[in-house]
Amino acid sequence: MGSLLFSASFNMLIPELPAYLSSLGGAEYIGLIIALFTFTAGVSRPFSGILTDTIGRKPVMLFGAFVCLVCGFFYPILTTVSGFLVLRLLHGFSTGFTPTAASTFVSDVVPQHRLGEAMGIYGIAFSTGMALGPALGSFIKLHFSYEVLFYSSSAMAFLALLLIFNLKETLPKRKKFSWSLLKISRNDVIAPEALPAAIVNFLAYVGFGVVLTLIPDWTEAVGFANKGMFFIVFTISSLLVRVVAGKLSDRYGRTKVIVVGLILLILAQLWIGIYNNPTGLMVGAGIYGLAMGVATPAIYAWTIDLSLPGQKGKAMATMYIALEAGIGLGALFSGWYYQESVARIPHAFYGSAVLVLLGVGYLYFRKRKTST
Repeated sequence: MGSLLFSASFNMLIPELPAYLSSLGGAEYIGLIIALFTFTAGVSRPFSGILTDTIGRKPVMLFGAFVCLVCGFFYPILTTVSGFLVLRLLHGFSTGFTPTAASTFVSDVVPQHRLGEAMGIYGIAFSTGMALGPALGSFIKLHFSYEVLFYSSSAMAFLALLLIFNLKETLPKRKKFSWSLLKISRNDVIAPEALPAAIVNFLAYVGFGVVLTLIPDWTEAVGFANKGMFFIVFTISSLLVRVVAGKLSDRYGRTKVIVVGLILLILAQLWIGIYNNPTGLMVGAGIYGLAMGVATPAIYAWTIDLSLPGQKGKAMATMYIALEAGIGLGALFSGWYYQESVARIPHAFYGSAVLVLLGVGYLYFRKRKTST
């Protein structure tokens, strides 16, 4: 429940931020809304990974939720374009910390043979917040104001803090926090053993950066008043398959399930680009949700499988760095290419589909290499 509320806290802002930034006079910076957020999240991942493996899972989760709480209060205060962009940069620390520790926490409390299933259940909580957040955020903006939306985001983060605070720490041998823990070397940044999962995750999540940046305007262009509709359908579809897909990855192997998810993801991105009408967009959202619901639990579980003893946090941080890099680059380049021209949106989805196809090819050739 804590992950659900945390996810809802920052996701409820996403559909309305492009219009909000435009109202401040920063329409040309729309691509930075997600890019800055994910940049900070990615940069902070090595630190969150080390802290997760040293001071514990719970403090790292609490810090991320606290960042969400504080940032929600500052959006109505920093009302210049530069102030808004700085705040987006700082807000990224939230997802740089909490998900790394939360997914590691989940891996601590379940047996290895049910890890994929557990990651599917964890994904349900996070994805439910991803669906309810945008829908609730758009509803609040339609009926109240941006200020109420931002304060509601803080309220969600506060509830998440309370729930996380009551969790029992799962790291057996904890260290006290010291600033020396933040002095990381090059070897602390990336877990090489987790790179195969990270590469696939990067290629899959470039398209999600495109979704976060362009779908709010695309949804409005095809005739929906509530910009969260795509995310509602996307998440409901994702929830339907996460646990089953996780179980299948436990039984048949991670990469087989991931390939199925990637193929569905290619289909979804092509569909969204081709069928530019309300029904087509909702069908595309459904396929996109199925794709991510199939692939994501298997990728998370695969990352834990590849990790070294005592370094699960570092491995998860590596995977999340790739995720944030994919989202950030997808958001940055799609926002740059978009330039408020709705006709260009399909091209961005076609491009991201090509990258996912590269992911399928990578898994195919990796399997051939390891079998020889």
